[in-house]
Amino acid sequence: MEVKILDSAKEKLKVRVAGESPAYMNALRRYMAFEVPTMAIEDVEFRLNSSILYDEMIAHRLGLVPLKTDLESYNLMSQCSCKGVGCAQCKLTITLKVVGPKTAYASDMKSKDPKVKPVFPQTPIVKLLDGQDLELEATAVLGLGKEHAKWSPGLVFYRNIPKIEIKGLPKRGDDIAKRCPSKVFDYKEGKLIVKDAEACILCNECVDLSNGEVQVLTDDEYFLFVESFGQLPPEDIVIKGVEAFTNQVQSFVKLLKDVEE
Repeated sequence: MEVKILDSAKEKLKVRVAGESPAYMNALRRYMAFEVPTMAIEDVEFRLNSSILYDEMIAHRLGLVPLKTDLESYNLMSQCSCKGVGCAQCKLTITLKVVGPKTAYASDMKSKDPKVKPVFPQTPIVKLLDGQDLELEATAVLGLGKEHAKWSPGLVFYRNIPKIEIKGLPKRGDDIAKRCPSKVFDYKEGKLIVKDAEACILCNECVDLSNGEVQVLTDDEYFLFVESFGQLPPEDIVIKGVEAFTNQVQSFVKLLKDVEE
C-alpha cells in the first residue's frame, strides 16, 4: 500500500491511497467510522426540570453533544478492570444546573475531567423562561459508533481516482466541458482536454455525451477523506481505526488456528 497525505487540517484529513482493493478500503472506512471509541453521555439523572421539554428529549440532546475524548485515561466498560461495574477509568460525571430566564448551552455542562468537555460550547440545549429551572447529573462513557451514532467519531468516505481517456476529437466537446459538474475539462481551439482529472466525481456525464469517445477508468488508487466531529483529531481516527482492524484480523487468524488444532 502507498499512502500520501494531501491535506491536513484541524478536523479534516485527505489521503491518497494506492495498491489496495475497494473491499479493503471499505473495511478501513467502516472501522474508522464505527470501531473507534469516543466519549458521550449515556445516562442522565434529573434533579429538577421545569422546562418546556420532557426529560427524555433533553437526555437525547445531551447524548448527541460531542465531547472531547481522552483515550489514554478511559476504557470501554467491557474492557475495564471493574468489569463494567463503573469506576473512574470508565465513567465520568457531568453536571448541569441552570436557572431561567436563560438558555442552557453546552458550556454550562460541568465536567469532573477538564480534558473531557463539549466540542462546541455554544450548542443550545433548552431555553428556560422565568421560573423554569434545570438541574441534572449525567454519566459519560466510551462507546462505539456501531452501537449508537452518538459515539461515531466523524464522517469517513473514499472514492476512486479516475483516469480519463479521450479518443480523437469528440463531436460534442464543447457541451462536455460546459456540462461537467466538476469542471474537469477545457475546450480550446476545437479540442477537448482534461484540465483536472482528480476533480472527477465519476458521474459519467462526459461518457454519455460523447458516445464512448471519452472513457472514465478506475484502478486501485483512491482518495480517503476523514472529517472529525471534534472528539478526536482525524489522524487519531485513522490510527485507532487501523489498530482495531488489525486486532480483529489477528483474532480471526488465532481463531482459525485454534480450530485447526
